[in-house]
Amino acid sequence: MSIKINAVESGKTITVHAEGEVDVSNASELRDAIDAALKKAPERIVVDLAEVPYIDSTGIGVLVGAAHHGRDEGVALSVTNQQKNVARVLGMLGVEGELGAGDFAE
Repeated sequence: MSIKINAVESGKTITVHAEGEVDVSNASELRDAIDAALKKAPERIVVDLAEVPYIDSTGIGVLVGAAHHGRDEGVALSVTNQQKNVARVLGMLGVEGELGAGDFAE
Protein backbone atom coordinates (compact mmCIF):
# COMPACT_ATOMS: atom_id res chain seq x y z
CA MET A 1 0.00 0.00 0.00
CA SER A 2 1.13 3.53 -0.59
CA ILE A 3 0.75 6.47 1.70
CA LYS A 4 1.24 10.18 1.12
CA ILE A 5 2.45 12.28 4.02
CA ASN A 6 3.16 15.98 4.24
CA ALA A 7 3.80 18.27 7.15
CA VAL A 8 2.70 21.88 7.46
CA GLU A 9 4.09 24.28 10.04
CA SER A 10 1.86 26.99 11.42
CA GLY A 11 3.27 28.94 14.32
CA LYS A 12 4.33 26.47 17.01
CA THR A 13 2.21 23.63 15.61
CA ILE A 14 3.15 21.11 12.95
CA THR A 15 0.31 19.25 11.28
CA VAL A 16 1.22 15.93 9.69
CA HIS A 17 -1.33 15.01 7.01
CA ALA A 18 -1.53 11.35 6.03
CA GLU A 19 -3.42 10.01 3.02
CA GLY A 20 -3.97 6.32 2.37
CA GLU A 21 -4.02 3.16 4.43
CA VAL A 22 -1.47 2.93 7.25
CA ASP A 23 -0.22 -0.61 7.74
CA VAL A 24 2.90 -2.64 8.41
CA SER A 25 4.19 -1.96 4.88
CA ASN A 26 4.35 1.83 5.31
CA ALA A 27 3.96 2.73 8.99
CA SER A 28 7.67 3.58 9.10
CA GLU A 29 6.98 6.47 6.72
CA LEU A 30 4.50 7.92 9.19
CA ARG A 31 6.99 7.37 12.03
CA ASP A 32 9.72 9.15 10.05
CA ALA A 33 7.45 12.14 9.34
CA ILE A 34 6.46 12.46 13.00
CA ASP A 35 10.09 12.06 14.13
CA ALA A 36 11.13 14.81 11.72
CA ALA A 37 8.42 17.06 13.17
CA LEU A 38 9.57 16.27 16.73
CA LYS A 39 13.13 17.30 15.85
CA LYS A 40 11.83 20.79 15.07
CA ALA A 41 10.70 21.07 18.72
CA PRO A 42 7.20 22.49 18.16
CA GLU A 43 4.78 22.94 21.03
CA ARG A 44 2.27 20.66 19.34
CA ILE A 45 2.06 18.05 16.61
CA VAL A 46 -1.32 17.21 15.10
CA VAL A 47 -1.63 14.06 13.00
CA ASP A 48 -4.53 14.58 10.59
CA LEU A 49 -6.08 11.24 9.63
CA ALA A 50 -9.00 12.57 7.56
CA GLU A 51 -7.73 10.72 4.47
CA VAL A 52 -6.82 7.48 6.28
CA PRO A 53 -9.58 4.89 5.86
CA TYR A 54 -7.66 2.09 7.60
CA ILE A 55 -4.89 1.76 10.18
CA ASP A 56 -3.49 -1.49 11.54
CA SER A 57 -1.83 -2.22 14.88
CA THR A 58 1.59 -1.23 13.53
CA GLY A 59 0.28 2.22 12.60
CA ILE A 60 -1.42 2.61 15.95
CA GLY A 61 1.83 1.60 17.64
CA VAL A 62 3.59 4.36 15.72
CA LEU A 63 1.06 6.92 16.95
CA VAL A 64 1.18 5.78 20.58
CA GLY A 65 4.98 5.62 20.54
CA ALA A 66 5.15 9.10 19.04
CA ALA A 67 2.75 10.44 21.68
CA HIS A 68 4.97 9.02 24.43
CA HIS A 69 8.13 10.36 22.77
CA GLY A 70 6.49 13.75 22.36
CA ARG A 71 5.46 13.81 26.01
CA ASP A 72 9.08 13.04 26.99
CA GLU A 73 10.20 15.97 24.81
CA GLY A 74 7.50 18.36 26.06
CA VAL A 75 5.58 18.25 22.78
CA ALA A 76 1.83 17.55 22.78
CA LEU A 77 0.78 15.12 20.08
CA SER A 78 -2.79 14.44 19.07
CA VAL A 79 -4.65 12.85 16.20
CA THR A 80 -7.60 14.51 14.55
CA ASN A 81 -10.21 13.93 11.88
CA GLN A 82 -10.08 10.16 12.08
CA GLN A 83 -12.68 8.36 10.01
CA LYS A 84 -15.24 6.22 11.82
CA ASN A 85 -13.41 2.94 11.17
CA VAL A 86 -10.14 4.33 12.51
CA ALA A 87 -11.87 5.96 15.50
CA ARG A 88 -13.56 2.65 16.30
CA VAL A 89 -10.22 0.81 16.34
CA LEU A 90 -8.62 3.49 18.54
CA GLY A 91 -11.57 3.20 20.91
CA MET A 92 -11.48 -0.61 21.00
CA LEU A 93 -7.79 -0.51 21.87
CA GLY A 94 -8.36 2.19 24.49
CA VAL A 95 -5.72 4.55 23.12
CA GLU A 96 -7.87 7.47 22.05
CA GLY A 97 -7.13 9.28 25.32
CA GLU A 98 -3.37 8.91 24.88
CA LEU A 99 -3.70 10.32 21.38
CA GLY A 100 -6.00 13.22 22.24
CA ALA A 101 -8.33 11.76 19.62
CA GLY A 102 -11.39 13.93 19.76
CA ASP A 103 -12.21 15.30 16.32
CA PHE A 104 -13.73 12.92 13.82
CA ALA A 105 -14.14 13.16 10.06
CA GLU A 106 -17.61 12.52 8.69
